[in-house]
Amino acid sequence: MRSVCLAALALAACAAAQTPGSSSKSAAFDPRADPGIDPTIDPCVDFYQYACHTWNATHPIPADQSRWGRFEELQERTRETLRHILEKASNADIQRDAVDREIGDYYAACMDDNAANAQGVDPIRGELDHVAALRNKAELTDEFVRLHRLGIDILFHFGSQVDRHDSTHSIAMVSEAGLSLPDRDYYLKTDPRSVQLREQFLAHVEAMFRLLGESSSKSVGKSSEGPEAEARTVLSIETELAKATLDRVERRNPERTYNKLTVHELVSLDPGIDWPHYFEGLAAPAFATLNVTYPPYFRQMESLLVQQSLDDWKTYLTWQILNNSAELLSAPFVSEQFRFNGGILKGLREQPARWKSCVTLVDKQMGDALGQKFVELTFGTQGKQRTLEMVKELEAALAHDIETLDWMTPPTRKQALAKLREISNKIGYPDHWRDYSTVAISRTGALGNYERLNGFEQAHDLAKIGKPVDHSEMKMTAPTVNASYNGAENVITFPAGILQPPFYDNRADDAANFGGIGAVIGHELTHGFDDQGRKFDGQGNLRDWWTPEDAQEFEKRVSCIADEYSQFSPVEGAHLNGRLTLGENTADNGGVRLAFMALLQRLAQHPERTTGGFTPEQRFFLSYAHLWCQNITEQAARLRVNTDPHSPGQFRVNGVVSNMPEFEKAFSCHSGQPMVRGPACHVW
Repeated sequence: MRSVCLAALALAACAAAQTPGSSSKSAAFDPRADPGIDPTIDPCVDFYQYACHTWNATHPIPADQSRWGRFEELQERTRETLRHILEKASNADIQRDAVDREIGDYYAACMDDNAANAQGVDPIRGELDHVAALRNKAELTDEFVRLHRLGIDILFHFGSQVDRHDSTHSIAMVSEAGLSLPDRDYYLKTDPRSVQLREQFLAHVEAMFRLLGESSSKSVGKSSEGPEAEARTVLSIETELAKATLDRVERRNPERTYNKLTVHELVSLDPGIDWPHYFEGLAAPAFATLNVTYPPYFRQMESLLVQQSLDDWKTYLTWQILNNSAELLSAPFVSEQFRFNGGILKGLREQPARWKSCVTLVDKQMGDALGQKFVELTFGTQGKQRTLEMVKELEAALAHDIETLDWMTPPTRKQALAKLREISNKIGYPDHWRDYSTVAISRTGALGNYERLNGFEQAHDLAKIGKPVDHSEMKMTAPTVNASYNGAENVITFPAGILQPPFYDNRADDAANFGGIGAVIGHELTHGFDDQGRKFDGQGNLRDWWTPEDAQEFEKRVSCIADEYSQFSPVEGAHLNGRLTLGENTADNGGVRLAFMALLQRLAQHPERTTGGFTPEQRFFLSYAHLWCQNITEQAARLRVNTDPHSPGQFRVNGVVSNMPEFEKAFSCHSGQPMVRGPACHVW
């Protein structure tokens, strides 16, 4: 894993070196060199610091980042690769194929900040004028149709999802939306930090309304209240919505967010919206039932539609248009949006370069087009097969684990093994690329491109309603540096983006790769059997296949993990929510254990020697720990405590290894040391 290339500098030379399809000779992973250990720290006292202190000390957070770790390093390298692709594709003076024209023209329009500055609020003037012209609340339904078509989720989101009780088909669904702050608790908590943040949010909304007034020669949707009063109206409406929004822990329970109603029942629940007219306006296929993820929210929405004045709703709609479009407007709007969202919420010291935002937007909106070019450049032809081989080894380890669990009875064991056999894998890139040729992509007008592609994506999503589920689709783009498990489809996904160093390097030894991508594979497999995933069967249906006794034993074991992680404090005055992070922590603990089991099986056939003073078992744990070396701003740490289901890097490392006798043995730790937890938490 020493070969890490700056993609924009030597793409052709480094692609083969870092892709799974490369055939170069395997080299042992040297923990002293990549990324280095701190020998002054006892690994049995603080393994994270032992593995990461040297890297953390020499890799400060860049000014345009809120967190900087090995994940972010790879994301930045990948972003540079995508930038290289897009800059070449945006050159209209060279011969380009259809895909290059699409992504290149989108990128060129996005990068034209001179045009954005000259236009001011003109790109959203039409929508703001529509809001200003509303004559009564009955016209709000049509406005919701207009804005939802543009990708602005005013009050609620409407789309499709796999039916959790019939996973062969997709159904319609409506869910909560419309909050500007990261989480409902930001509106409801009364501690000094939360109160201060709400005041800062008010100042931000006021500043944006003030900029809107300064940029316009006419009202463009503004009320006559003035920016300060408008900001308070926005906060008041969003606070009432937050009160009826399901909290993040409860939202993790798939049974809580599955409430199948008829359209008539939805109309009775929230008659303030003409729902049949709304569905017809979006050209949704006909349907009689849909999932209303949290009915109390829609009841509250109805009350607000009645109680708030039309002028209040005009103010709220104006804000939502402004807030959702600011990134592609003129510099004053972009800067103010960054000041709050980037600076106050995340602690960024510098606004990211425009090219980074534009690369992200192309990947988000035209991921299959950009992904084709990324895969052509970086992903070896053998990549899928080599990764699949590791997946099979991890599945075999999980099967052995299930077969030998001392707390699971035969009926549940049989069902668990059946589910494991049904898990499918999507590796690298989709079997079929999406076609964007029906969307008009212009080299001018970035916001217009953005809105048309939102409409295209929405139409694609709504067309699934009532149709059989297309299992060939990937829910992540090929360049994504991440992986996922989807319980409703019982599928794990590993995009090409994550199949690069430090996660996977074809030249590295088995210890390094099993500690890297092996732990990721094990993590995603374990998600199928965490507190969420265990509620779905092998076909993806929400079904209780556990005996009551086994369910009780499972809950006892995951409660151990929840209690353990709730004791961790990543920033002064704040502790992790062990129930919010339970699924990810369960997957981390299970995934590393499975990867270690698979490594031992591999070593039995292909032994590895001690290298640089480290045994293969030690190199495995160091490889895993090195994935999570990271620095983070205080603001981002506090934000993630409230919103992120993943634990910070130091606890993803220490929380896991302290539960593993295998680690204790590998580093000769002893009872009573911090990295030896007693009693250890163990689910899978």
